[in-house]
Amino acid sequence: MWSRALAVLVAVALLATGCARDQRPLPEPGGLAWSDCGDGFQCAKLAVPLDHDVPDGERIRISVIRLPATGDRIGSLLLNPGGPGGSGVEYARAAQSVVSPGVRARFDIVGFDPRGVGASAPVECLDDHRLDAFLALDATPDDATERAALERGSREFAQGCAAHAGKLLQHVGTVDAARDMDALREALGDRKLTYLGKSYGTFLGAMYADLFPGRVRALVLDGAVDPALSRFRFNTEQADGFEVAFRAYVDDCLARGDCPFRSRDAGGAMDELTALLRRADRHPLPAGAGGDGGDREVTEALALLGALTPLYDRGSWPMLTETLTEALRGDGTMLLQNADLLMGRGADGYSNQTEANMAINCVDGAYPKDVRSYERAAADLSRTAPRFGPYIAWSSLPCAYWPTRPTFQNHPLTAKGAPPILVVGTRRDPATPYAWARSLAGELESGVLLTYEGDGHTAYNSGDTCVDTAVDRYLITGEPPEDGTTCP
Repeated sequence: MWSRALAVLVAVALLATGCARDQRPLPEPGGLAWSDCGDGFQCAKLAVPLDHDVPDGERIRISVIRLPATGDRIGSLLLNPGGPGGSGVEYARAAQSVVSPGVRARFDIVGFDPRGVGASAPVECLDDHRLDAFLALDATPDDATERAALERGSREFAQGCAAHAGKLLQHVGTVDAARDMDALREALGDRKLTYLGKSYGTFLGAMYADLFPGRVRALVLDGAVDPALSRFRFNTEQADGFEVAFRAYVDDCLARGDCPFRSRDAGGAMDELTALLRRADRHPLPAGAGGDGGDREVTEALALLGALTPLYDRGSWPMLTETLTEALRGDGTMLLQNADLLMGRGADGYSNQTEANMAINCVDGAYPKDVRSYERAAADLSRTAPRFGPYIAWSSLPCAYWPTRPTFQNHPLTAKGAPPILVVGTRRDPATPYAWARSLAGELESGVLLTYEGDGHTAYNSGDTCVDTAVDRYLITGEPPEDGTTCP
């Protein structure tokens, strides 16, 4: 699922130039020719095999960026912001917001767009108009007509990916991305990998450690994904996480006295969100002037995305209050803005993060091929996570029509023989529930669990000194905190 890093990515989008402003190359050992790409950053392209099992076959190019260390350099720190589908290039552009000054002093900060993402052989499936229509579909179908429309849209999404991405689709999974990351480590001249992964990036980091345990120096896995979960179990527990997070938001706004709801108790307030979503299902909300809506309306699916986006960061809760205040008055402008933020839609159209997200997820595990399975999962989640569950259950439906087979079968990753790996879990994380951090830390042979007693998705460099101090010390010295440490 998308990480807190999305807000950072959007904030720097206008500043990010990728690697377009190449000047005279700066030759480096290891196969990377660095070029100045502005603001102290250097950019390069790394050629890797499309199929790592055919190393001499067709190659693709991975987009890489680095910000050189400001002090006594230890090596490179590779970043992944999550998603899957988030641009590591743009994330590294925001290095001052992503890592501490102490870490920037000791490491070159290196970001890369994983294969299929951003500027690295991007997966493309639908044009902007068709992607607008797909994301606005009723993803909680109430009758045969709505279900048929969702099935048709999901099938067309998968067919569009097959038509435009072709043989790349079979090779965009996390196993391939982890092998790319090892090629990048070698090209950077680092004997072992130092890495910070958020959200989905924890899966990528754990996969790397499992494939190459002897090449790990220090890995921070923040907002952990449990690779042992089946795809439907993943959806179920994530839906529960969003319900918990929204309840925490409601409790906070009721205590503060600035809640947008008429109800003065949490149960009633959450029922009002349910009622809002149902109204948007029957009569989509208008998106007024000032939004990037054009003639778009806010359907139930877009309203739900707009409500859950601010849950990723507790600092965005005041924005959620303003969003819901407007929506309850019948104005969906801010809901649409939030949904567009999460889905990567800007004034110039979509990035490819939504398409990459689907393409990577659909090969990173086995999804059912029969639509009835999704219908049953949605029905189950309507009882346990009524606001977010049915949407999340149906959201994976394109994978039922996916034209390629999975490249990973869900199972624990142990990284046998790796040095200590730091797993960070936030107690009320909406997108990657805390239980996943406990599971991943236990599955990794050398996993060390650091718990943040707080809200929001991921914890490092988001305001808690205890977490930041522990992570910085581990990255710089390789010494983790005591297993089971809790902050604050």
